[in-house]
Amino acid sequence: MTRASLPNPFNSSLETGVRSLTILVVAFPAAFDLQRLVEMDYLVVHSGDADGPESLHAPLPLRAGELLVRRGLIEKGLILMMSRGLVKRMPSQDGFRFVAEETAAPFISSLAADYSCRLRERAEWAVGRFQGVSTEEIRRITHRLFERWSSEFQLVQSSGGSQ
Repeated sequence: MTRASLPNPFNSSLETGVRSLTILVVAFPAAFDLQRLVEMDYLVVHSGDADGPESLHAPLPLRAGELLVRRGLIEKGLILMMSRGLVKRMPSQDGFRFVAEETAAPFISSLAADYSCRLRERAEWAVGRFQGVSTEEIRRITHRLFERWSSEFQLVQSSGGSQ
């Protein structure tokens, strides 16, 4: 396999699945719908932008567009985690909710890489910080962050920062 044909590990089904799984393990026994997981994943990755710990990923000027593709990636990641018996999908009044299976916590605990440890810390922060906050309110928070990031990027562009 050549380097050009290697799959990109960033924002792959595996990476987004492990992030969602970590969020669900930290939140257990709570079950989250897909929209809640999308919002929580964004806050875990960009925690520094939401007055949390240093962001898991480097800040990119166009990260507000990430939500456009994030939902599909997270859904694929959840399907991967369900196929491995780590996540369970349960019907609810308004669709489906996802919950960590009993094998999920030992699996997440076995991940010892620095990224995995930082991921768990940010998931603990996000779940603790937004526990009791509605998904709709979290969405409003992330949209306010998007507006701020977009305006900051436009200021950099208009001041000649993109020479």
